[in-house]
Amino acid sequence: MLGASFSVNAPRQVIQGNKFNITYVLENASGSGFKAPDVKGCKFLYGPSVSQSMSSYNINGKVSQSSSESYTMTYKAEAAGTYSVGAATIIVDGKHLTTKPFQIQVLPPDKSAQANNQQHQSQSVQVYDIDTQTSDKSVNKNDVFVRIILSKSQAYEQEGLSCTIKLYTKYNIQQFMPTLQPSFNGFISQELPITSSINRIENYNGENYMVADLKQCILFPQQSGKLTITSGNYDLTVIQYETVRSLFGMIRRPVEKQIKVKSNSASINILPLPEPRPADFCGAVGNFTASASLVNNNLKTNESGAVRLVIKGTGNVKNIKTPTVTFPTQFDVYDPQVDVKANPSGNSLTGSMTIDYAFVPQYVGKFNIEPITFSVFNLATKKYEQIKVGGYAVNVAKGSGTSGREVSQNNDILFVKKGDLSLMSGNYIIVNSVWYLIAYLLPLVAFVLVLFFYRKLIKQRANVALMKTKKANKVANRRLKTARSLMAKNKRDEFYEELLRAILGYLSDKLIIPVSELNRDNIKSELEKYGADNASTESVIATLDQCEFARYSSMNDDSDMATVYNEACELINKIENVKKK
Repeated sequence: MLGASFSVNAPRQVIQGNKFNITYVLENASGSGFKAPDVKGCKFLYGPSVSQSMSSYNINGKVSQSSSESYTMTYKAEAAGTYSVGAATIIVDGKHLTTKPFQIQVLPPDKSAQANNQQHQSQSVQVYDIDTQTSDKSVNKNDVFVRIILSKSQAYEQEGLSCTIKLYTKYNIQQFMPTLQPSFNGFISQELPITSSINRIENYNGENYMVADLKQCILFPQQSGKLTITSGNYDLTVIQYETVRSLFGMIRRPVEKQIKVKSNSASINILPLPEPRPADFCGAVGNFTASASLVNNNLKTNESGAVRLVIKGTGNVKNIKTPTVTFPTQFDVYDPQVDVKANPSGNSLTGSMTIDYAFVPQYVGKFNIEPITFSVFNLATKKYEQIKVGGYAVNVAKGSGTSGREVSQNNDILFVKKGDLSLMSGNYIIVNSVWYLIAYLLPLVAFVLVLFFYRKLIKQRANVALMKTKKANKVANRRLKTARSLMAKNKRDEFYEELLRAILGYLSDKLIIPVSELNRDNIKSELEKYGADNASTESVIATLDQCEFARYSSMNDDSDMATVYNEACELINKIENVKKK
């Protein structure tokens, strides 16, 4: 048995007026004295509803068991706002276990829905309400759209600002394809990693939408004046629902609809940097500090040294020009080596720029390396500030060599090898050899084999029915895995819906019958034609009936979910092992 744990499953966002559940899960232990915290802004309806489950696994002969107790509390969201929910407690073997506190956001209801209710008009499209997402409605510009959002309406040249491109939708999205991306002419763009899945709800202009971040970046304007980010074009497939009659009665069936969406364009006014600009201005705009050091203090002729300049701060770190360092004329100086490390920080970047100025002294003596000076534009003070660091007195001793001034070796040209080179001479004709013929025949044979199998694969893929039949079990297993995850989270309605979809989808692919045409009679007859026995056929019909009944039943007994899930897995395995007549 694994160790005990106590956790909470709760929605991050709910809409005012809607009911929702908070489920506390105790795993691998039996508890008592469960206490749930108060949830501000929400009305407690009933609970806890307690359910238990146990499972065992046999992996490579090693048996392990796990159990869980779920305590489900039901609430109704009443007041919009963001609320902190404290920890729940439970006693296990005399010890108190607690969950982690969390936050829940209650969003206000859609203004359009309230207006429709008051005027008794047809209901507008609502998030998470498929009854309003019917296929007879056209998808208008307020239901699905893309926004380009800038963090500022005005900025200086080289001042960082964030740009986010968001998708707002009241429908589930089946497919999303950008056909024309927005352009960022006049900017240097630093793209940020994002998760583009629809994972939250936002209230925009009084309406609730599911939101996904399509692109997020930090922009650094390179010129003054009005700069515009052009709009983008997108092809989307949204999911609507139609009511159809099935062997289980009237059901909602998803319908795909293709639409085209064009985003807005976004403009920003870019201010020029103040004039006159200092002669040593390095292009740095933001808040920066600097430090310098001499890498090698014990210098000799023909040995390299370096001055290291480190610029740190927040701003356009990656766009700073390399400041100039004045070295004595007796030094050979090389191109600076630059290393920039920067991470996003708000509307800009925070990091460091390390510059190594390498040099090689050619004469013995005492020399001075002048201090490094450069200017930056501070956004906080709106002024140029000069930074001065470094300045070194360097003593150069005589290095290896016989003269006072040594010339460094050029390692690009190597010496010519001398002595016995072990050269070989002789003639050997390979055209008449066996290996020469094999070298030609092997590619030819390989080409013929590849062509044969490729033509066979194309022929199989052209047979849509055969491909569906072959992939039926794989598709069903993927859906069963999703159903098992929903069962573990105690999401009863979603579990039965996904399980029913897995069974019907499997039968549709295996028997080559569209899902919309499946009914009791043709399921029985086609399974008998396929070779299934009467017991398997009856088991399929019974499991389908049980899933459909559970979906529309008002009972909340979740103890049978594991049983139904196991029966579904067994009947799919039985049919999969049947030899087709």
